[in-house]
Amino acid sequence: MLELVIEQRRKDLGGFEVGRVLPFARRRMVGPFVFFDHMGPVDFQPGLPREVDVRPHPHIGLSTITYLFEGEIMHRDSVGSEQPIRPGEVNWMTAGRGITHSERFERARMEGGRMNGIQAWVALPGREEETDPGFIHYGVEDLPVIEDGGAWGRLVAGEAFGVRSRVKTHSPMFYVHWELAEGARVELPADHAERAAYVVSGTVEAEGQSFGEGRMLVFAAGQPAVLTALAPSIVVAVGGEPLGPRFIEWNFVSSSKERIEQAKADWRAGRMKLPDLDSGEFIPLPPDPAARPNPMS
Repeated sequence: MLELVIEQRRKDLGGFEVGRVLPFARRRMVGPFVFFDHMGPVDFQPGLPREVDVRPHPHIGLSTITYLFEGEIMHRDSVGSEQPIRPGEVNWMTAGRGITHSERFERARMEGGRMNGIQAWVALPGREEETDPGFIHYGVEDLPVIEDGGAWGRLVAGEAFGVRSRVKTHSPMFYVHWELAEGARVELPADHAERAAYVVSGTVEAEGQSFGEGRMLVFAAGQPAVLTALAPSIVVAVGGEPLGPRFIEWNFVSSSKERIEQAKADWRAGRMKLPDLDSGEFIPLPPDPAARPNPMS
């Protein structure tokens, strides 16, 4: 049963657009997923301005998941990581008590090319919000593949359909990348309390209605959640167990408003380490106390 349909809100980053899906006024989270952006799709030309890069910025209380369908992004962070991410791989960064990182389009700057992917944030459970920061890169071989007729799926993270991804998570969840032939039918895992499916491309049918690119379908708990592709389609399905309310301001996520205020003060005062392998530039704290999280953060 469909509970809600969220349509992406397009945001111009001064060089390309993202589609913001979560957080949404009527649905702040789906399971532990507190932020969900569709990057692109966009065709970059060689010589892309450096202003399009996402300069170093901070996070607390979450893990970021970067997953690409096309393109390449260079990640650098304050725990010493430098890792390009390519289609079908996973960059999983855990902020915990605090991390800083940058995301740069270095290959596109040299060669041009298409960029298309999803960036999501997963809130950490209360006992893990102040864990040590860390970063792990996972290759395609670490992510199980599920095939059924005209449906091909990659389990990006979590557990579903009797298999488990090698990506280390902190709470029960699932994240599936599906590629569906016309007429293919898939059902979201029934053993997770909160579930949603985002249409990256193509058109799907659910409960007698058709939904195209840029829409997230949120399904009611304990009810069947079935999609049928009306055309060749790419769908990302996410969900898991709810963690309780989270505050989100700029790039900070926490169960405590006071902890977010401390993180803001630390960033403003320069107390959060910048990536060693990056330039010394950074994104200042926005002046607006009600600032929304940055796309591509």
